Amino acid sequence: MIRTFVTPTQKNQKIEFDFPEDYLGKEIEIILFKKQKGLVTQEPEMTMANFWNTISDESAKTLHQTVSSMRNE
Repeated sequence: MIRTFVTPTQKNQKIEFDFPEDYLGKEIEIILFKKQKGLVTQEPEMTMANFWNTISDESAKTLHQTVSSMRNE
Protein backbone atom coordinates (compact mmCIF):
# COMPACT_ATOMS: atom_id res chain seq x y z
CA MET A 1 0.00 0.00 0.00
CA ILE A 2 1.19 3.50 -0.77
CA ARG A 3 -0.14 6.43 1.23
CA THR A 4 1.06 9.98 0.93
CA PHE A 5 -0.15 13.51 1.66
CA VAL A 6 0.12 16.28 -0.94
CA THR A 7 -0.60 20.00 -0.74
CA PRO A 8 -1.31 21.20 -4.27
CA THR A 9 -0.06 24.68 -5.20
CA GLN A 10 -1.53 24.87 -8.72
CA LYS A 11 -4.88 23.96 -10.26
CA ASN A 12 -3.30 21.65 -12.83
CA GLN A 13 -0.60 20.07 -10.66
CA LYS A 14 0.39 16.56 -11.72
CA ILE A 15 1.39 13.70 -9.42
CA GLU A 16 3.56 10.81 -10.51
CA PHE A 17 3.72 7.35 -8.89
CA ASP A 18 6.39 4.68 -8.91
CA PHE A 19 4.42 1.46 -8.53
CA PRO A 20 5.87 -1.52 -6.67
CA GLU A 21 6.63 -4.54 -8.82
CA ASP A 22 3.73 -6.58 -7.39
CA TYR A 23 1.21 -3.84 -8.42
CA LEU A 24 2.01 -4.17 -12.12
CA GLY A 25 -0.83 -5.69 -14.16
CA LYS A 26 -3.26 -5.42 -11.26
CA GLU A 27 -6.24 -3.11 -10.86
CA ILE A 28 -5.57 -0.40 -8.27
CA GLU A 29 -7.81 2.18 -6.63
CA ILE A 30 -6.85 5.85 -6.33
CA ILE A 31 -8.95 8.03 -4.01
CA LEU A 32 -8.68 11.81 -3.79
CA PHE A 33 -10.33 13.67 -0.92
CA LYS A 34 -9.70 16.80 1.10
CA LYS A 35 -8.36 16.19 4.59
CA GLN A 36 -10.79 17.38 7.28
CA LYS A 37 -9.59 20.34 9.32
CA GLY A 38 -9.66 20.01 13.05
CA LEU A 39 -9.67 16.24 12.93
CA VAL A 40 -7.52 15.31 15.92
CA THR A 41 -6.92 11.74 16.87
CA GLN A 42 -6.01 11.42 20.51
CA GLU A 43 -5.23 8.31 22.39
CA PRO A 44 -7.48 7.79 25.39
CA GLU A 45 -6.05 9.15 28.64
CA MET A 46 -4.31 6.52 30.72
CA THR A 47 -5.38 6.24 34.34
CA MET A 48 -4.54 3.85 37.13
CA ALA A 49 -7.72 1.93 36.24
CA ASN A 50 -6.04 0.90 32.97
CA PHE A 51 -3.51 -1.07 34.99
CA TRP A 52 -6.01 -2.88 37.23
CA ASN A 53 -4.98 -6.54 37.62
CA THR A 54 -1.82 -6.08 35.55
CA ILE A 55 0.67 -5.60 38.37
CA SER A 56 1.05 -7.32 41.71
CA ASP A 57 -0.52 -5.88 44.86
CA GLU A 58 2.96 -5.19 46.24
CA SER A 59 4.02 -3.29 43.11
CA ALA A 60 0.74 -1.36 43.13
CA LYS A 61 1.26 -0.35 46.75
CA THR A 62 4.82 0.82 46.04
CA LEU A 63 3.66 2.75 42.99
CA HIS A 64 0.83 4.37 44.94
CA GLN A 65 3.24 5.44 47.69
CA THR A 66 5.64 6.91 45.13
CA VAL A 67 2.87 8.86 43.39
CA SER A 68 1.54 10.12 46.74
CA SER A 69 4.97 11.34 47.84
CA MET A 70 5.50 13.07 44.47
CA ARG A 71 2.17 14.85 44.80
CA ASN A 72 3.08 16.03 48.32
CA GLU A 73 6.31 17.55 47.03
